[in-house]
Amino acid sequence: MGRLAGSISHLASPTRCSLRMAGEMDRRRMTVSGVQWSGAGRRSIPPFQTFLEANRAPVYRFLVVAVGPQDADDVFQEAFLAALKAYRRLTDGTKLDRWILTIASRKAIDHHRGVSRRAVPSEDLPETATTDRGPLDADDPLWRAVRSLPPRQRVAVVLRHVLDRSYADIAELMACSEATARANVHQGTKRLRELMT
Repeated sequence: MGRLAGSISHLASPTRCSLRMAGEMDRRRMTVSGVQWSGAGRRSIPPFQTFLEANRAPVYRFLVVAVGPQDADDVFQEAFLAALKAYRRLTDGTKLDRWILTIASRKAIDHHRGVSRRAVPSEDLPETATTDRGPLDADDPLWRAVRSLPPRQRVAVVLRHVLDRSYADIAELMACSEATARANVHQGTKRLRELMT
């Protein structure tokens, strides 16, 4: 699994999605910046731009593996726009990294569920449908194996082996029990081993 994390270390900073989000953030800057960030009932919640800069690299790294590089920018943007909409309602700034990873995990799972329902433009229709349009490396059997995992197993394996999250963190991020998180990681890792032998 170290190979999985190492293969994407160079993809830690999104560029296109940051530029696309700039316009939306500029339109909302007054309302987000105008919120009282520290005071009664609010624990050190930074301005949204500071939050974005602090969390963009790990979230993007997670999404590159979870949904593939072709769709990572779009899912990254969806995750941070959802965070922006909810940001003013936050009352505790102590676990913002987990909060955004929870949102990103749900967006990744939603993405995988939606891929099978979306039409993929093509001149020649294949005999069997494909669900992943953007392989990290089409010739690499590890990436083919990761892409073949069911969405929840794929997200759990990426959280565990790429972001090195604990099972308790994975359970919290995926809104499931710790036993379910362990089962998803175990089944996903077992399946990867079977496919790689």
